[in-house]
Amino acid sequence: MKKIRYSLVLTALLGLHIAASAQVFRLPKLGGILTTPSTTTKTTTQGSTGSITQDEAARGLKEALTQGISKGADQASQQDGFYLNKLIRIPFPPDAQRVANTLRTIGLGSQVDKFELSLNRGAEDAAKSAKPIFLAAIKSLTFQDVWGILTGQKDAATNYLRRTTTTQLTTAFKPIIQQSLDKVNATRYYTDLTTRYNRIPLVQPVNTDLNQYATDKAIGGLFTLIAQEEANIRENPVARGSELLRRVFGKKS
Repeated sequence: MKKIRYSLVLTALLGLHIAASAQVFRLPKLGGILTTPSTTTKTTTQGSTGSITQDEAARGLKEALTQGISKGADQASQQDGFYLNKLIRIPFPPDAQRVANTLRTIGLGSQVDKFELSLNRGAEDAAKSAKPIFLAAIKSLTFQDVWGILTGQKDAATNYLRRTTTTQLTTAFKPIIQQSLDKVNATRYYTDLTTRYNRIPLVQPVNTDLNQYATDKAIGGLFTLIAQEEANIRENPVARGSELLRRVFGKKS
C-alpha cells in the first residue's frame, strides 16, 4: 500500500515539474499583440490567431525593427529628409533663437535661412551611417528583450534602440556632422551670425556648441521616425508586410 502511495506522489510531482517546465516556453497573451499557443511544441499556425513559438516571436520582432529602422534611416538620409519634414527639421538653436530673431529684424534673414539649411544637410548626411549601428543592436536582442518589447508600450522597441545605440550614434555622427557642417559652411555661417549678434550693445553673448546641438537633434529626429514606423506596424495591419509580422503583431479577432 505504501508503494502505491509513493508511486502516486512521485507521479504527481513529476507531472507538476513537466507542467512548470512547459510554461517556460509558453508565450502569454500579450495584450492582443501575441496569441497564446495551444501547445508548447506547435510551430505552425492557421491565420493570425494561430500560436507562435519564442523563435518566431524573436524573428518577427527583429523583422519589424529592421523594417522600421530601414525606413526611418532611408527617409532621414534623403535630401530634404530633415529640412522639409516639420516633425524633425532642425531649427536655429533654441538658446540662440534671439540671435535669429534679431538678425531677421535687421535684414539678415537670408543668412539665418542658409544656416538652418546647412544644419539639416549635416543631419541628412550623418543619417546614412545609422543603419549598421541599429542592425547590430537588433542582432544582439535576447528573448528577455523581445518579451519586454512585445509586452511594452507602442514605442518600446524605439526606446530599446535609443537605450542601446545612442552612445554609438553620437560617436559616429559627431565627426560626420562636423565635416558636413564645414562642407556647407554652417560653422562659418553660425560664427558670422553670432559674432554680429554679440557685437550688439547690451546683449547676452551666445556660445552654443553647434556640433553637439546638431548631433543631438539628428539622433532625436531618427528616433522620431522609427517610433512612427513602430506604431504603424503595431496598429496598422497593412503595414505588416510579411505573414510573420501579421501573426506576431496581429490582434486576436
